[in-house]
Amino acid sequence: MTEEIRGTCWHCGHGLTAADYGRETLCPACAKETHVCRNCRHFAPGRPNDCVEPMVERVLNKERANFCELFDPTMKPLRDGRGSDDADALRRAAEDLFK
Repeated sequence: MTEEIRGTCWHCGHGLTAADYGRETLCPACAKETHVCRNCRHFAPGRPNDCVEPMVERVLNKERANFCELFDPTMKPLRDGRGSDDADALRRAAEDLFK
């Protein structure tokens, strides 16, 4: 019996199960740490501490495993640290206004 996919790896997009989110667990596909800010649904680049949760403890390296109790896996993998494709599209549209 296979376990239900609970999220995806922030680095490679591989599907992860609940067992793949331990404090020292690595992604089976790319060997990156999984219990990291960039793999959490609360991760929001540009917000204070890059998190939508206002009372979260500060984590400096968003790609290293941490002990955050508010961690909740995300199904949407991130491609880079700048944010979503929507933010890039908006930035390009704003720059096009001044051409």
